[in-house]
This record gives sequence, C-alpha cells and structure tokens, in this order.
Amino acid sequence: MLRLDSISKIYPHGEVLSDVTWEIKPGDRIGLVGPNGGGKSTQFKIIMGLIEPTSGQVMKANNCKIGYLEQEFDVIETNTVKDEFFRSFVELNAIQHDLHEVHKKLETATPEELDKLLKRMDNLQHEFETKGGYLQDGKIDKMLQDMGFAPGDSDRLVSEFSGGWQMRMNLGKVLLQKPDVLLLDEPTNHIDLETIEWLENYLRSSTTPMAVISHDRHFLDRVCTSIVEMERGVSTVYHGNYSSYIEQRQLNRDAQLAAFERQQKEMAKQQTFVDRFRASATRSTQAKSREKQLEKVELVDAPESEERTLQFQFADAPRSGREVAVARDVSHMYDDKIIFTGANLMVERGDKIAILGKNGCGKSTFLRLLCGKEKPFDGEVKIGEHNVNLAYFEQNQAEALDLEITVLDTIQEQVPTWETKEVRGLLGKFLFSGDSVFKKVSTLSGGEKARLALAKMLTGPNNFLVLDEPTNHLDIPAKETLEEALISFPGALIVVSHDRYFLSQVANKIVEIEDGKMTLFHGNYAYYLEFKARQKEARELAEEEARAEAKRQIKREKAKEKEKARSGK
Repeated sequence: MLRLDSISKIYPHGEVLSDVTWEIKPGDRIGLVGPNGGGKSTQFKIIMGLIEPTSGQVMKANNCKIGYLEQEFDVIETNTVKDEFFRSFVELNAIQHDLHEVHKKLETATPEELDKLLKRMDNLQHEFETKGGYLQDGKIDKMLQDMGFAPGDSDRLVSEFSGGWQMRMNLGKVLLQKPDVLLLDEPTNHIDLETIEWLENYLRSSTTPMAVISHDRHFLDRVCTSIVEMERGVSTVYHGNYSSYIEQRQLNRDAQLAAFERQQKEMAKQQTFVDRFRASATRSTQAKSREKQLEKVELVDAPESEERTLQFQFADAPRSGREVAVARDVSHMYDDKIIFTGANLMVERGDKIAILGKNGCGKSTFLRLLCGKEKPFDGEVKIGEHNVNLAYFEQNQAEALDLEITVLDTIQEQVPTWETKEVRGLLGKFLFSGDSVFKKVSTLSGGEKARLALAKMLTGPNNFLVLDEPTNHLDIPAKETLEEALISFPGALIVVSHDRYFLSQVANKIVEIEDGKMTLFHGNYAYYLEFKARQKEARELAEEEARAEAKRQIKREKAKEKEKARSGK
C-alpha cells in the first residue's frame, strides 16, 4: 500500500536520513522508534508530501488516501464539537463558506446583482447536496459515538474538553476522511491513562493499516505488529511488538559482536604469522599469500554503540528527616468546582509515590500545593522541618524557563559560582553541545526544554523531588536513564506520569485521585493494577449476584401470587 524506498534527507546542518526503507501492508501496525531528532516525524512529512526527500522515493498504491494525526492538536476552541468535526470535510467547508458570502451579498444586492447571486446560490446548494453535504451530520454523529462522546457533547465548546478528548476529536476528524493508511505522531502525549487504554483498544480493533511514532513502550507493546528502528539515519525492520524488538535487537548485536571478535582473533593470528615469516627464506611465499588473503577479507563491522543519551546522576544531598511532606484534610476548589476534599498524605524518606487519575482530577494541583505554589482552600500542607531540599519539575516547561536567555545562561544563572567548563560539562550530559548551548530557550523544542529543566535539577543537592510529567518529550533511551537514576535516588519522590512502563520501574507507592478523593496503595504499580482488577472482579460478581437475586425475588413473588390465587379458590 505504501513503501519508502532508500529515502535520504540532508539539511544544511547535516544528514537526518541516509537509508530508510520500510513499507506498510494491509493489517500492519508499525511503530517507529528512535532518539529525538532521528528523523521519525521527517519521514511522515515526506510521506505526506510536505517536504521532499534528498534521494529515494515514496511509492503509494493508486488513489491511496493517507490520514495524518500530527503531534499538535489542530482545533478551534471556540467551535462546537460538531462544528469541529465538520472541519474534516474541507471541500464542503469551502462550499459553505462561499454560500455564507453569497447570503451576505444578497442583503445589499442591487436588482442587477440579485439574479446572478441567486443562480450562484442555487449552484452552490446543488454542489453541496451532490457531494453529500446533507449526509455528513449522520456520519459525524456516528464518529462522535465511536470516539466515546456522549450524545449531548456535540453542542458543547471544544474548549470545555481536556487534551485527551481533543486528541479524540482530531483522530475522529482524520478517520472521517476514510483514510487507507493512518499516520499517528506521538498520539499518547498529554493524555491520561484511561484515554491511552481507550486508544490502544481502538487501534487494535481497527482494520486500517497504520504507522505510529511513540516513545510509550507499553503502548508500542500492545498496539504494534512490527517495529522500525531509526539509528543514525538508517532504518531496520523488526517483526513483532516492542518487547520482541528489544530481544531481537540484542540477539542481533550479540551475534554481530561474536562474529566481529572471531574475525578479529583470526586476522590477528594470520597477521602474526605474516609478521613472523615475511623475511623467512623458506616460508616468505606462504606469508605473502596470507597477507594477500588478509587484504581481500570482507570486514565484519563491530556493533555500533548505543545512541548517545542522558548521563543522569543526582547530586549528593543531605539526609532528610523521616517526614518529608504532609497533607492533612486538604480540600481545594476553583470557583465553584471542587477538586478534592479531605485529602491526606504523608511523604516519608525513601518514598517514591506516583499519583494517578484522569486529566483534570487535580494531580498537578496537588503537586503545586505541596510545593507552596498554591494555598489549599482548607486543611494544611507543609514540608518536613529537617533538611528537606525540594526540587519541582513543572509539566509546562515554557512557563518554568526564561525564554529570553540562552541554554548556557539558564544553568549559569542557577549556579553563578560554576566555571563555564563545568556548566558545559553538565549540559553535554543532556545533549547540548557545541553551539547549541548558545541557543535561546524560546527556540528550543519541547523535548529540549524538558532536558534543560531536568539539567537545572542537578545543580542543587535535592532530597525531595516533585516531578510533573518528567518523561514528556523524552525519547526511550533518555527515559531509561532517568528511570535508573530515580530508582537509585535515596531521597523522596512524588511524580505524576501517564507512562505506565516508567511508573512500573520507579514507583513503590501509588496515590489515586478519583471523584475528589485520594486513596493510597502501599505497593508498586503492578500491585495497584492487581488490586484494581480484583476490585473490578468483585464488583462485577456483586452486580451479577444482585441481578440473580432480583430474578429469584421475582420468581418468589410470582410463586406467592400463584399460591395466593390457589388458596383463594
């Protein structure tokens, strides 16, 4: 259906893609993985014809229609949901716009203009009907239902919905175009766990072939049937999901390393023979023969080292007291909306607590309360009194960083006593090297801002980390390095994240916020999932028993009525 054949892309600053070959066939759900800046989104833009490849070609089946869900949501927040969905019908929208212009002109038209405008209006209305304009309401209503919207949502404003629901709107708009192939660029960014799970199930049930760019390892495991790895501009295809890809890649690298080492050992042995007997009267001919053979050997390459990634290690910090932070009977609200009531939480040294809940339930709000960025409506929030050094990583780095200064100055201002060499050494660990340290923060990508904000956290001896979505915009190698650092971090941690793999690696306690209430689970993410599964099973059994009891009660009442009828005769 769609094939990229030997694609390369060279920009003035360097080569992004050098040899990219992969294809999408019916039934495929392909995951594109690789470091940030590795050319994944570039490939989608090449497929869509938004940019031209330097060499190679994109081959498509005849009339192949491609749906493209971009990273940034394309919504008009003042639209109603239904109007927003109607935007997907570009041609019909243009006709409606022309009709609107005709209606405006009719209000002030002269008699000479009137006949022409009426004919124009009639032609436009006929074209709108011919192209199925009056059938689109039904299609939109069906898509709204498929995307999980309630019947009354169609007349609500887009601005009333969270990022997760806006992602559903964008996906629905793409699907209304009936694409033959679907391209999804980071669809799980900024959406809650419930929406991610809904998206996984929806894509798994879809028959539309697709390619997905994602750094969500759990998502890639559940959705994808094959993985395309991007490394140094070259693509490699692996069949199976993400876990299978990791196993195959390691096996391939082990086999390549073994072959490389065997060849190097044999070549060294032959070279020793050549060096020893090159001047020998009796064996020089044999030595020269082996030397010629060595020159003709096709060399096995050593496996390429892992992609350069974050070298993350927290600075030494003083040992805090046992009580790091506490929230007692905390209630909070915005205007008339209650966020949570009676929230209680004790954060102790060594705790690594993950806060879970739907978007808008108050997770980020609770972190701001802990850090003193907001005051609770009621109750008490306080930081421990003994040696607690807090570092707060905000979800929106554009608000946390000074956009008008450079990357270098961002760290230099934080630690003015550091030499430039020390600052550059730290930034180098976060992939800011060469002239990139002189970039203004305003010019950085979302991922670069996230890395810079994490670098700032290393400049102080912190023993209490409050992290709001720290893995957003990080690639998989960077996530793995951050996970390792947090696992070994001796202080206390409280984190909000929708990355289930990250949570499973880091958290030793879970806090769930639901319907304004906070519940603490004394166990890791696997324990939490198991508890929720048992809870759901018990609830379903109770509901089943209640239905069965209701049926038995009806039978008993009918039996009583029959008995009463017999006794009355």
